[in-house]
Amino acid sequence: MKAALVAFLVLSWCGAAAAAGWGTITPGESTIASVRTGYGEPSSIAKKKVEKYDTTEWTYEGDRAPRGMTRMVVEFGLLTPKGYQPDVVRTFRLEPKPGVFPRGQVIIGWGKPDKGGTQDDVTFMMYNSGLVVYFDKDLINATAMVFTRPLRGAGSEGAAPEPAAATPAPAAKPAETKPTQTDKPKR
Repeated sequence: MKAALVAFLVLSWCGAAAAAGWGTITPGESTIASVRTGYGEPSSIAKKKVEKYDTTEWTYEGDRAPRGMTRMVVEFGLLTPKGYQPDVVRTFRLEPKPGVFPRGQVIIGWGKPDKGGTQDDVTFMMYNSGLVVYFDKDLINATAMVFTRPLRGAGSEGAAPEPAAATPAPAAKPAETKPTQTDKPKR
């Protein structure tokens, strides 16, 4: 029994260092096909533009929402170093029913948050692994959980993310110069 508890805690800690996910969905990895396989057809589909890219948003609600959720919204369309991937999950949001994800359970499942605070009178916990959890006014139950890709440069220890490296500008071509009197070697 003790060994099983230790194994669970180790696996939970290791999972917190990786990308945050839930069920069978992991942003940056899951696709339209895998979400359809895991959750079926959505209640509604919306086409949107994010910046200059066409994206798709699937909403599962009512009897189509996953068990314990009032709604799940999955957004597809991710810009990667290999180009735009319209079928890859960029982000998804869970809206759990009260009591499904109390604050203590969130910490057991995803570990100690890397940051937290209040914005517009709503308390949140943020994980560098790509999860932001919003709580009710009593700070007891999660009201929304937003899953994204991990923050760039964020370490598993919760270090602040490093700024993205800027792409260097191409080197300017040197202008041709003609020799002048001062360009001649001195003797």
